[in-house]
This record gives sequence, structure tokens and C-alpha cells, in this order.
Amino acid sequence: MTTGENSFFGIGAGTNIKFYLTTPQICPYLGDRLERKIFTTLNDLNANALNEALTHAGFRRSQNIAYRPSCDMCSKCVSVRVIANDFVFDKKWRRIIEKNKMLVATECLPIATEERYELLTKYLDTRHLNQGMSGMNGDDFIAMLEECVESTRVYDYRLAADCEMGKKGQLIACCLIDELSDGRSLVYSFFDPDYKKQSLGSFIILDQIIQTRIARKPYVYLGYLIDGCDKMEYKARFKPLEALGLQGWGKI
Repeated sequence: MTTGENSFFGIGAGTNIKFYLTTPQICPYLGDRLERKIFTTLNDLNANALNEALTHAGFRRSQNIAYRPSCDMCSKCVSVRVIANDFVFDKKWRRIIEKNKMLVATECLPIATEERYELLTKYLDTRHLNQGMSGMNGDDFIAMLEECVESTRVYDYRLAADCEMGKKGQLIACCLIDELSDGRSLVYSFFDPDYKKQSLGSFIILDQIIQTRIARKPYVYLGYLIDGCDKMEYKARFKPLEALGLQGWGKI
């Protein structure tokens, strides 16, 4: 990531954090616009707390970097979070959960195993060919999972039939999350494209809403809802949502 200007901001008493601003480049979501990001590293001893504070301020985490759009003349990217306790599992959502009742979810440490890498490669080659992450190699994958914060976890979703027979079931989906004091941030998810009829992307979010409610926490952070970007529209379906605006978080 190319760095440009830098400045200092305080988050918490006596804490100074160095931020950088990227140079303009083509926006990967709205191709007729240029994007810039403001970012900082999460390498110090307070990385977990810093990541949480920045998530509340609309930042996202990628490896040990926290970033947020800072684009000239554009504010299309809006941070959103699901209000977990108010979420209604209506008929369409219950149908997706029912279709995936054969899956077993397990919370794991963020370790870059060969099995997870093979699943990600299959996902990218089918769903995101020739896009930003499609050239990810093994070292990139290790960084993606293991350059993280203390609260980072991976949820593995496996076929239950094999698990019940004492074997490790086939891995068909993964979700990388950061646990927060008020919920969890969904960093990235990927799944087996051979199971496209299972609506695995939606199921992962539904399951994380359930896990958040079980933990008695209020929010599931979904990242950016981008007006005019079709591939981000799915986030708007998980209502009720709150969005981060100039006056703070509020319902949309």
C-alpha cells in the first residue's frame, strides 16, 4: 500500500497513533471514481483495544492494518452493523438455516492450514477470478489469518455426517472474525462454490448473529455498505441495521 501524508490522532488518554493516507487509485467498487484510504498499523501492545476503538470509528482490519476510506468528493462507503437482538429470523432466513442444518460450526485459532488455503483458492478462482485477492499465494494467506489481533478467531463450518462418525467433516466454509466487547466484526468469509444452493454467505452471517446473541452482545459489524455497488447490496438485507454517520451510529 502506497503511503502519502501522515498525521497524529489521539484515541484514549495519552495515546498517539500515526496515520497514513494512500495516494489516489481506481476504486475497486465504483470504477468511475478514485479511492484513498487512511490507515494505521496494529503492532503495539494495545493492538486489541486499538482495533476495537477503530472498528467503532468505522475502520476495518486487514492483517495488522486498520483502514477507512478517505476519498475526495465521495462518501459512498458507510460502516454498518446488525442489531443482533432485534434481528428477526423470518421465513426466508429460517429456510437458509434449515438448508444448512448438516453443518457443524467450530471456533478455532486463526491458523493458516493447507485445508483452509485450498478452500479459499477454490472460492477465489470461482467467485473472484482476476480481482484483487485472486493472486493470493500461501504467504499472503498466512498473513491474512495469522497477522491479526488477540481477539481474532476462525469459524470452520464442516459437514456433520463425517463429524458424527468420528472423522473431521469436509470443510465447506470459513469466517474470520474479531471478537469485540460489544459483538463481533466479520473480517472475511469464504466458502465452497460447489454448495452455492446453500446460500453459505448469508448463512455465515445468520450464524454469527446467533453466536452474538448467545454471547449477549448487541452488534455484528459487517463492514461497508456501498451505495451503487451491487456486490455489497446483500448487507442491506440484514435489518435492523445501524450506520455510522456524522452524528455517530444510528438506525437506517
